[in-house]
Amino acid sequence: MDDTIKIGIIICNRYHTCAGGKCLRSLYNREGAFSIYKDKEVQLVGYTTCDGCPGGNIEYAPAEMKKNNAGVIHLATGLIVGYPPCPRITQFRDFIQEKYNMKVIIGTHPIPQKYYITHTALHTWESPIWKELIEPTLTDEKTRLAYD
Repeated sequence: MDDTIKIGIIICNRYHTCAGGKCLRSLYNREGAFSIYKDKEVQLVGYTTCDGCPGGNIEYAPAEMKKNNAGVIHLATGLIVGYPPCPRITQFRDFIQEKYNMKVIIGTHPIPQKYYITHTALHTWESPIWKELIEPTLTDEKTRLAYD
């Protein structure tokens, strides 16, 4: 029996040219939202964008990832650190969970320090829902600096 956790990552389309370096590094190091897999085998089986606002790819990309046996979808950290943060992130999470019966985790790599400073000054993440959404990727300052 294969106990490998297979995941897909969906990134914000404004970062469509991103090569995934921070996400892949944090997956390898089990940092940020990937810390939940600390002692587990993980395989990345899909990586794509949301296709831009309003997220047309959210309806279809999880189906392809599920065909590749993904059990978990990570909505990338870029969706919460970009400005403005994705206003549809909870809708994306809820839709994927309902339509595809897949677990959805908000975040991938740790929030970089430069974004943390800006969003703190702007009070972006002060609401209870945003505090909950950023929790998996909110790490200590040393780790945040390593992801700048």
